[in-house]
Amino acid sequence: MTKTRLPWWLQVTLVFLLGRAVSTVMLLVLASQQAENAWTGAQPSLWDFSTMWDGRWYNIIAETGYPHDIPYTEDGHVAENAWAFLPAYPVIVRALMLITGLPWSISGVLISVLCALGASLVFYKILIKHVPAQQALFAIVLFALSPVSPLFQLAYAESMQLFLIALVILLMQLRLYGWVIPVVLVLSLTRPGALAVALAIGLHWIYRFVKRKRTRFPTRERVLLAAVAVIAAGAGFAWMFIAGWATGIPNAYLDTELAWRSAYIGYQELIPFTPWIHAAQWWTTSFGYPEVAGYVLLGALVLGFAVFLFIPAVKRLGVDVRFWLASYALYVLAVFFPQSSTFRLLAPLFPALGAVAAPRSKLYRGFMVLLFIVFQWGWLLICWRIDGYDWSPP
Repeated sequence: MTKTRLPWWLQVTLVFLLGRAVSTVMLLVLASQQAENAWTGAQPSLWDFSTMWDGRWYNIIAETGYPHDIPYTEDGHVAENAWAFLPAYPVIVRALMLITGLPWSISGVLISVLCALGASLVFYKILIKHVPAQQALFAIVLFALSPVSPLFQLAYAESMQLFLIALVILLMQLRLYGWVIPVVLVLSLTRPGALAVALAIGLHWIYRFVKRKRTRFPTRERVLLAAVAVIAAGAGFAWMFIAGWATGIPNAYLDTELAWRSAYIGYQELIPFTPWIHAAQWWTTSFGYPEVAGYVLLGALVLGFAVFLFIPAVKRLGVDVRFWLASYALYVLAVFFPQSSTFRLLAPLFPALGAVAAPRSKLYRGFMVLLFIVFQWGWLLICWRIDGYDWSPP
């Protein structure tokens, strides 16, 4: 009698749904305890609780679009406004609202869940090319339960971003370079990160060129791949130019983004690779430690991640996953100011879970599942739940 196995896509889907059930229970518990706040009344419904924070900005964009006139603070700086949030996600949610008649809260959550499921399925296909099926499936378990996995059912654009990133990696593995173009164009209007895609594609081009004697790299593919990298790089600046053209203020997008970090370090120009240095200064001195402690910790993080990229478990994931991890980490290091949102901003490093899933010990895997659930609860308590004046936005 032969033992039947569920098809891979059904296994992944069931794991994903179990992960969403865990997150739903946590969200329901917190919603039942949530006090009145700027977004909801006391004890909001699950749908309303799932659309707070940046979800309200996306809601505004879906309903009214972007402001033509940029708001300013009393001291003349650009204030927080909708231009910091890219349009692809709210446009798709708006389309679903028009087609189905569903409200924003339900439509936004549905799009996030569907995109996260798509990301899970594509992630599995990426991994199965390089690692055993049981390891790939456990990576999906970790993905479904990861500390920021509640985002997969919140009105945020991250699910859509992760789905598009996974598609880019899979297309690069399959060498379907032309199909990367439409994906990266949509990605560039979903969340920042197209520049990291351009760098990963450039590294892929160099790798294939160096290895061309072992595996052919025809001229047609060289030209096409180079063109895709250039298009991705241009797409990385597209929203900046659109915002400048629409408002008449060339730096409208950058100044809007910088407004969010002004509460920490004031209004400053964006100089690549300086935000983490500023953060090392701010966080260590804020907690009474000398600045040098922050620099040492920052150096250890950078060095530790670089070493991580070369451990055997990561190398077995394939060069395209490693190129993406290196490229996105460098991008984050160049432009983001680390604060509570950093946990969410690191979500695109999710392919690294393929390496975390490598050990086959049942004790290890059980521990990792419990650890991820605890961290998920911690993330919700720290970043999602609102307790008076909240300085830890997700």
